[in-house]
Amino acid sequence: MWSMIQPPEESVAPLNPRHQGIPRPGRHRRQMTAPNTQKTKAPKRKRVLLTVLTVVVLLGILVTAAYFIKQLVESKYFFCHKSLRFIPLDQTCDGKDDCAGGEDEVTCVSNFKVNTTFPVRLMTAQSILQVYSAGSGWRSVCSEEWTAQHTKTACQQLGYTDKPSSSNVAVQTLPSFLKSGPFTAIKPGTTTAPVHLATIDRPTCRSGSVVSLTCSDCGLVGSQDRIVGGTDAVIEDWPWQVSLQQNGQHTCGGSLVSPRWIVTAAHCFADTKKELTRWRVVSGRTYMGSLGGSYVDRIIINSDYDASRNDYDIAMMRLSSSLSLGEYTKPVCLPPKALGLAAGASLVVTGWGYQEENGKVSPSLQKAFIPLIDRAKCSSPTIYGNAINSRMICAGFLEGKVDACQGDSGGPLVYFTLSRYRLVGVVSWGIGCAREGRPGVYTNVDEMLNWIHTVMEKNP
Repeated sequence: MWSMIQPPEESVAPLNPRHQGIPRPGRHRRQMTAPNTQKTKAPKRKRVLLTVLTVVVLLGILVTAAYFIKQLVESKYFFCHKSLRFIPLDQTCDGKDDCAGGEDEVTCVSNFKVNTTFPVRLMTAQSILQVYSAGSGWRSVCSEEWTAQHTKTACQQLGYTDKPSSSNVAVQTLPSFLKSGPFTAIKPGTTTAPVHLATIDRPTCRSGSVVSLTCSDCGLVGSQDRIVGGTDAVIEDWPWQVSLQQNGQHTCGGSLVSPRWIVTAAHCFADTKKELTRWRVVSGRTYMGSLGGSYVDRIIINSDYDASRNDYDIAMMRLSSSLSLGEYTKPVCLPPKALGLAAGASLVVTGWGYQEENGKVSPSLQKAFIPLIDRAKCSSPTIYGNAINSRMICAGFLEGKVDACQGDSGGPLVYFTLSRYRLVGVVSWGIGCAREGRPGVYTNVDEMLNWIHTVMEKNP
């Protein structure tokens, strides 16, 4: 074993005495101190870490408290920036300027009425392109002279466009009410003009076929309210489902129909829910949460909405900026006109609403498969009578058990056909939830297509 040996006394003298010097005043060797050991450093590190952790926790508590205080204040009051004062929230959007410069009346829900016919539409499950003019009415577009540029132009007129494509459908395979026309065809040299202005009427199609359009990748999923009697769902399968939240609280559902537009119900914006800055749209989530929502710059209600009769119960929200689309966020397809749903067709309703009448919101997205109910049956005296009109559809089970409910309002009712989901209904109203003989009633999107397309065109 190696060890230290004390040298003899005489060997302590320096080896080179020439370097020995007389100590000078003020020149003293600094006393040597033992280096800090790991044991003395460890407590200091722990104290520093504890201090940092305490500060972080305190900051977190302060930030959280500030957030909830802000949410509480904003749920009751509106802050007038110019006059530096608060006013009760129910004084906003009431037609009176309570803030200097009318701040409280600027960012409000608006109404929109359509008095014209949107001139382009798709017809039946075959998505046959039709154009409109006041003199000739609706005409199916023949495939002769049709180009890729016309496809792009027509799809842009219809709204959401992504990799648009067209195909030819033989006239003889059309439904009987379309086989005999009327028809129209593209004028040569009109590739950049709006499609409805670039056509000339024809008695027949020389090509023997008409144009069918596919404008986007809407309604595609990677796999294959309250929802009473529903089952857990994942957002990847229903990526158009969004949560509409006011002051951080889930209020209604909605359906993404383009990267910037949401279709929902008009009744979601009743009473004190008309001020835009209170609203956020949360997308791409299976589990309910309020963080990371998108801002809203327009909320537009159908001007014909009648709250007493639940009629024309539809509204649209425009996001301040377009969403990034992907597996968890993707638009649903708007249906073509006259999709031709038959009674008993299997539909799907989704949402985070109550799971039982007078219950509470579900933390996880729910889905339920329900059948379409014949309108004649739903409007019979034993069910809803004359409260049902052409702008409504009924879906569910007459024996109850499965239904949409509070919190699902404005959410999607979809139908799967030709490999895509299409938005056929908007959760609107009903008596109770999942009661026997009281099925859910939904806004009929087929009847609202003209209004939806016009809103999107007028507010690009």
